[in-house]
Order: sequence, then structure tokens, then C-alpha cells
Amino acid sequence: MLNEADTRAKLIDPKLHESGWCEEFIRRDMPITFGRLIDEQGNRKAGKKPDYILLHSSGCPIAVVEAKDEAHSALDGIQQAKSYAMDLDVLFAYSTNGHGIEEFDFSTNLQRSLDRFPSPDELWQRYTAYKLKGAGVRPVNPLEVQYYYLPGGRKPRYFQEVAIKRVIEEILKGKRRLLLTMATGTGKTFVAFQIVWKLVKSGYFKRVLYLADRLFLRDQAYNEFSAFGYARAIIEEGKAPPTRDIYFSIYQSMYSGEEGNRLYQQYSPDFFDLIIIDECHRSGYGTWKQILDYFSSAVHLGMTATPKRDDNIDTYAYFGEPVYSYSMGRAIEDGFLAPFQIFRAFTNIDRHGLRIKDALYQGAQFYIPEEADLKEIYTLEDFEREIVLPDRTARICEHLANLLRTFGPKQKTMVFCVNMEHAAMVAKELQNHFAYLSYPDYAVRIVSEEPEVRELYERFRDSDKPTPVVATTVDLLTTGVDVPSVHNIVLIKPIASKVVFKQIIGRGSRIDPNTNKYFFRIIDYVNATRLLDDWDYPEMVEPSKMIEGPFDISISGLVVNAESQTPLDNVKVVAQIGPNMQRNTRTGNDGRFTLTDLPHSSITLHITETGFRSKQMTITPSPGLYLVIELKPEASVEKKIVLKGIQVYIAQETRIVFTSDGRTLSEAEYIEYSRNGVVQRAASLKDLREIWSSTDKRNKFLQALYGQSIFPNLIASLLKHPDADAFDILAHIAFDVPIFTREERVSAFKNLHGDFLNTFDPQCQQVLLALLDKYRVGGIEEISKPEVFRIPPFDKMGFLGGVAKLFGGIENLRNALDALQKGLYSG
Repeated sequence: MLNEADTRAKLIDPKLHESGWCEEFIRRDMPITFGRLIDEQGNRKAGKKPDYILLHSSGCPIAVVEAKDEAHSALDGIQQAKSYAMDLDVLFAYSTNGHGIEEFDFSTNLQRSLDRFPSPDELWQRYTAYKLKGAGVRPVNPLEVQYYYLPGGRKPRYFQEVAIKRVIEEILKGKRRLLLTMATGTGKTFVAFQIVWKLVKSGYFKRVLYLADRLFLRDQAYNEFSAFGYARAIIEEGKAPPTRDIYFSIYQSMYSGEEGNRLYQQYSPDFFDLIIIDECHRSGYGTWKQILDYFSSAVHLGMTATPKRDDNIDTYAYFGEPVYSYSMGRAIEDGFLAPFQIFRAFTNIDRHGLRIKDALYQGAQFYIPEEADLKEIYTLEDFEREIVLPDRTARICEHLANLLRTFGPKQKTMVFCVNMEHAAMVAKELQNHFAYLSYPDYAVRIVSEEPEVRELYERFRDSDKPTPVVATTVDLLTTGVDVPSVHNIVLIKPIASKVVFKQIIGRGSRIDPNTNKYFFRIIDYVNATRLLDDWDYPEMVEPSKMIEGPFDISISGLVVNAESQTPLDNVKVVAQIGPNMQRNTRTGNDGRFTLTDLPHSSITLHITETGFRSKQMTITPSPGLYLVIELKPEASVEKKIVLKGIQVYIAQETRIVFTSDGRTLSEAEYIEYSRNGVVQRAASLKDLREIWSSTDKRNKFLQALYGQSIFPNLIASLLKHPDADAFDILAHIAFDVPIFTREERVSAFKNLHGDFLNTFDPQCQQVLLALLDKYRVGGIEEISKPEVFRIPPFDKMGFLGGVAKLFGGIENLRNALDALQKGLYSG
């Protein structure tokens, strides 16, 4: 009987070659996922690795083969093959023992036994007949165009290949509106580039417009499409280049100009074949619907990082259900995004509100502007917007500073604040808490009004730059900003929108091996983490209906300053008619405006002007309707109520852990869960000590715990014993024994095992004492790896000719290390 390796080499490979599968189109043991990260050192669960992936000549997967040895039936691997096929979105799954071949065809859901593999051409014909039925025949099929990547460069991951294929398939079948929903950090722009590359290089499309709502998103896409070289162009205000293939712009630029002569109207309505709308969920109150209506003959591809929610339902109503969705939870499980921990804390006034009578009783100091109306009670949503509370900000920042000292004060951190003044106060507090580090820019405010905001952002995102460490902001960093090294996402700003919340936490989801960033923390002071849900099972929301005409009503109005009653000019007035359907105008010098082409059903007006509070109102248009709209000046810092001298403390603090099986546990639940995990593998303290004294047994034991999301360092943090030995932490929760620090264990070893040390000559003693120092700082894992001898003070000695020679050979050195470990945990 041949084992699996021999079965593959001697039986399966020849059968593939006989059917026309050349080596160029066979991937063997190619991991399609990395496997979920399970600890802070970057260790992972096992990833997914099909035995064979068969490729079409374009480089796209078309089939999966699962191999079994001769002792197994050909049927035994079919379920595994089907699972891989569903991940890769291929139609054909095969299982074989080198003799029999089982095929499962997802186009028919039939399984059959074969004596040979189908050829590449056979599978491609079956695939296109099923997927592209009715799409017509073209000289060059975009799906057959090779991906673009430089040798050794980035290649599409499995889910990106699925997204690319799904979009092109739907375009070939004639679909005009498409949506891709992919979590932040999973490469939407790269996917868009590969889609465009295949469509343009096949000649299927000629011109493409990439629309964003921010300059850096536009520029990021322009750079991602660099393979198109001079075929690219940026459309800016006043510049409408006519002779390129791939165009990039932002809504504001395309909409610039006078009515009837907007910049986008300088192109003919049929100029573009494809329009890509980046972060399309953000554009519900923008102008992109009018632009898309003008280029209605083009295919419209929307891209978003958020699943369907109440606050982005309009986007889904316009584009329809996603042709492909890849969630943050799936990306974490696959190992492409970092998992997270939650640290949640509430102050006493955040939980119960601030009663003015209680503040007066405490002797608080008030500053109340004449025009301000003092309420009896203020809640979390009012803090920093209507009433400034320096004591609350100071207490939260003190608590946050203590957390950051525990985690590592140099880990990059984003803090989301209520407004620019609040962001400035938080930056000041945190800068002062960490002034001892001697960084003048430890904490900085990164908001659009900062004159050097671009430079600050670039330094913050650069992993090689030590500062700034903390960036306080309002919403500048919520979308499209890539700072892989961010370890901590801090929320001091109340959030009601799931879309906004998911954009914010997406800032921490990148993995960054350069800074050993393999997970991130959500530090929540406003209960925003209530908005977390399972991306794979999104809430079911009924789709909105598109509003139908007639659109024949006009209304007019006047916008005035609520205090002075003077007209306000250049105020933006937006009529939200339905899903991404709008009418836009601005007031003239006399403060008057007119909106035309409105429906008979209700609409929502949004009136905004810099320096004034925005206003929203719902009306039903009727002929001759005239509105007078008052905007209140935005309260400056001086006009807000300021209250000092109140008692603020952290009233509740919890940490929430997500386990490997998807459960959400509080601190107490997690410790009990961990206790059970330890006891299942070590029934007594004696068993645990025996496991711990052996490097091999300890490593297997820890890997098993990590696989269940049981992390001794996290438990140590919860128990507020960060300097404790991992053995003592686990022994304490499982067997209720006292906790010892690593420092105490080193002292005990020197006192109890001095005779052991004295059996070695002075040079060997120095090696052992140096190892004890490394244990004291980093734990037992620090000294149980051979790599320890490559770092100071051992690196200059060498290993075989140095440290090992001192001990009389590798075997004697290994025995000394084993005795050292047993001595640390004896008694």
C-alpha cells in the first residue's frame, strides 16, 4: 500500500498529466488561508491547504482535488474537497486514491465516479456553459485574461479571486449595477484594479471612471492602478482630460461648475463603460447619484466595507445585494485580519447621567453663557457638545494612560473624540501623562483644520517613526486610512451608527509583523461595542423601494441666521428624495433657494453651512410651498456650559474576550472558561508542574490552550499580575495556589539551588545566570528556544564553538537547561 505522498507522486500526478493538466496549471499544497492568529506572538491555527488546485490558463482556480492514500476509498475525501471548492467558488471538486476518482459538480449538485480527470478545456466549457449562460460569445473573454502582477509581487488571495470573478461574470451576463462588500483591510482597491485590468485588456471595456469622496482615496486608487501608466488621468476642478482610458476623481470635483455645465457634463453621457464608486455607503448625502444618472449607460460598481444596515440601506437599494461579501469575522478566521480584545469602562456620570443639583451639592463651578439653557440632567450624548466636563476628560485620560502603560506606552493608538476641542483636550492630557518619555509630540490632534495635518498623519502611519504615538481625532481616520501598526482604538465619542463604528474599528484590523502587531484592542468608554454583531449573519433588513415619479413640483425658501435674522448666502440645501436620489442647490446672496423636480411624496431636507448647526426636516412638497429656515450659530467653546469640580470615577470596568469557537465572555466567564481548559489537560498541580518542566510537553500544552483562545498573559492582565510567571497564573486559576512573580522564582532558585550552580565553572555559571535574567524579563519561553543564544550576551560567544563548548557539548548544555527549568518550578 502506498502512503499519501507516494500515491500522489506515482498515481495521481500521472492521471492529471494524462488528462492534459500541465505543471503550470497545478498548485500543490498551496495555503489559501493563513489560519487565525491565536496569540500576541503571531502564532496561528492551521490554515486551509488543498492538496491540489487546478487552474485555468488565466490563473483562476477551476477545480480542487483531495488526495487519499491507497488504503482509503476514493469517496473519503469528497466532503473536504467540496468544502475547499466552496471557499474558492469553483464548480468541480474531486477526491481520489489514485485509482478511483469521485467528482462533485456544483452546477448539477451530482456526484459521479470517473476513471479519468476531465481535461482543462472540458472543465472550462462546462464552467462557461453554466456561469455565462446567455452571455453571448466574445473574441476575448475577460475571465481568460491573466492577472497583472510583477514577479514576486502581490497576487490575489482566494477571496479576492472570487470577488474578481463574480463581478466579471455578472457584467458579462449584462448586469448594470453591482456591489462588492468587503471588510476594511481586505484589498477592495486591489480587487478593483484586477477587474479593470481584465476588462480593459480584453477590449470588453475602453474607459473607466474611479470615483471617491476624498482626495487620499482617489490618490490611493491612482497609485494602485500604476500598471496602466500614462493611460491614467486625474479629473480635477477645471481639468477634464479627454484622451485617457482610466480616470480618477472625487465627487466634489466632478460636480464643480455651474448648473448645466458641471465638470462631469464635459464628457458625453456614453463616455465611460464602467464607473467604480469607492466607499459608496458614505455617499448617500453626496452628489454621486446625479453623476451616475448622467452616465446611466455605464456599468456602476459600488464598493463598501459595511454589510447592510439601517443607516446604509439606500446603498443596497440602489446597487442590489452584493455579488460577493467577505466579512471581517471571516477575514479574522482566515488569518488575514487581526483579532481584537474589548476593554470597556464607564464613569459614574456616563452610566447615570449628570444631575445639575448633584453637581451644585458637590460645590462644582459653572460657566453658563447668557444664551444657554441649563437642563436638569445631561447624558452621555450631551457631554462635550452642550456641556464641557474637564474632570470627566481628565479621569478618562488617566484611566487610559494606565492601560497604555500596561500594554506598552509606545504602541500606536487612535482616540476618537466628540469634536476638535475635545480632541485637543485629550491630546493635552495624554501628552502630559507621558511627558517622562521625552517626546514633545507623543500625543497630537489630527483633524482637518490642523495646518500640518498631512505631515502629522504620514508620521503617525509610518511604523519606522517613533512618534506621534497617540492620534486624537474626530472622524478624519474613519475611512480609507491605512495605519497597520495601530494597536489601540479608543472611543470617547458616542456612536449610534453601525456603519461608522465598523469603519472605525477597521482602522485597527491590519496585521503588521514589522511592529509585532498581531491583534488590536477596542477601548470603549461610551458603550459603542454594543454595535458589534456577526458579519456572517447580518441583520435582515427589508430593501427600500426606489421612489418613482412624477417629479414635477418646485418649492422655494429662505435661510436666515436664527439670532440676527439676516439672510445666509451659499448655504447648501439637499433634498433627499429616496435611496441615493437627491436634489441639490445653494442659497443666493439674498438667502433664497429653489428646489425643482421634486416628487409628491415626503422628502428630507438637509441644510448645512460652516459655522452653523446643520438642520434636518421632513416635508411633503406641494406647489407654491415656501419655507423659512433658521440656522443657529454653532456654539463656540466660550458659549458652551463649562462645569468643573465634580466627582468622576470609573464605575464599571470589564474586558471581553472572543474565544476560538466564537463565544463572547466577560472577565469572570473567561477565567472560568480558562480554568476548565487547564484542568482538562492537567488534572492536578503535580501534572501541571510535570508538563511545565519539559519544553516539549509545555509547548504542546500551550499550543492546545492557544487553540482555545486561552492566553496566560491575558489572564495575568485580568488578574492584575502582569509580572507573574505563566505557570503560576494557570496554577492559580486551576488549583487556587498563590501567584509568584518571575522575580520571586529567580530569587528562590538562587537560594534553593545554589549547589546546582556551584557544580559549574564560573563561565558556565554566568551563562545560567544570564538565562535567569532573560527568564525574569520574558518568561520561560524566552529561554527555551535555541534562538536565545543568537542574542546578547550569547551572540558573540557562538553556539557550537562557544556556549555549547563551555558546557562540554550540546548534550551537556541541554541537560543543564532542563535542570534549570525543573529547578525554577520544583517545590
